[in-house]
Amino acid sequence: MTQQATLSAPAHGAPLIRDGRTARAERTRLAVVEAMLDLIEDGDLQPSAARIAARAGVSLRSVFQHFDDMESLLATVAELQAARAFSDARPVSAGLPLARRIEAFVAQRARLLERISPVRRAALLSEPFSTAVAGRLAWVRRRGHRDAERVFAPELARRAAADRRDLADALTVACSWSTWEALRAHRGISPARARRIIVRTVTALLKEES
Repeated sequence: MTQQATLSAPAHGAPLIRDGRTARAERTRLAVVEAMLDLIEDGDLQPSAARIAARAGVSLRSVFQHFDDMESLLATVAELQAARAFSDARPVSAGLPLARRIEAFVAQRARLLERISPVRRAALLSEPFSTAVAGRLAWVRRRGHRDAERVFAPELARRAAADRRDLADALTVACSWSTWEALRAHRGISPARARRIIVRTVTALLKEES
């Protein structure tokens, strides 16, 4: 009875079928992205499509039904991770006293940089060969620069144009992932100490000339 009713009303059933297929496709796509993210965070910086499919619990064919190549998948992974990492970020007010601004800005940046490190390492391996990955990294870098300019706008505004540009770029580098990686991975420094070093660096850069 129910089966006959369904067959006799395709106009009503078809959208439901399409919606169901769309939902399943979205779930599969997300499962693939999250599987690659999990593998990268576990230390597998260049996971194969087969390992991703196995982790996601889908067929190998499904991976390439949703992504043109591994680089486009990695770019989507980086996008998802950035969205999640930035989701709990709260703008640091430029109206706070300088010392509090520096502490708040560096604390927030340190949490972000530590969180994105595994995917950033993976993305850097693909950046020279993938316009999608390069574009995603460029966006994140521009955002980092804009955030530093916004938070420290009062101090930058007091500088001459050329000095202002130099200071803004210096702040960007001091608070960048490259600096964080140099401290954490190359120097073997703890997150707390790395954060203190960056606070000290930013404070020195912003110190008023006598």
